[in-house]
Amino acid sequence: MSSSPRLAKVTPDNVDAACRLRIRPDQEGLVAPVVRSLAEAYAQPDIAWPRLILDGDEPVGFVMGFFGVRFDPDVAGDRHRNRIWRLNIAAGHQGMGYGRFAVESVCEEIRRRGGTRATVTWVPGDHGPERFYHRLGFRRTGELSGDQVVGELDLTGAQSAAA
Repeated sequence: MSSSPRLAKVTPDNVDAACRLRIRPDQEGLVAPVVRSLAEAYAQPDIAWPRLILDGDEPVGFVMGFFGVRFDPDVAGDRHRNRIWRLNIAAGHQGMGYGRFAVESVCEEIRRRGGTRATVTWVPGDHGPERFYHRLGFRRTGELSGDQVVGELDLTGAQSAAA
């Protein structure tokens, strides 16, 4: 990272830059392209939290949080309502801390909204992000969402590596 990364709302001024972000070719089947994420965010604005990741003025990635109804620990399955929905780090910028920054930012937003857990799903496989999420403290829940593994991070205590 050349400077401090920051998140920016996706606006008419930067939407083209967001849509031009490309991950590595071997990852293309593992995460939807940014344009798809933005279409989903447009269709579900009450739950989607799309953000462009910038280093200075340079777009280096995209992250989208999912925030459903207010977190309620007494509602079965509610932990899945606050999660990292998408994470795309541009091919030339992977391994430089931008993904960690993005995950930490979504986790902070979850905390700000009163949540105590973050979830994420990933496609298992050699080029998938499982090791990345494990390094940040996420652990498999034993559940699947379609063909994707569900991981969870407790945001309340010392177990949270992304805090």
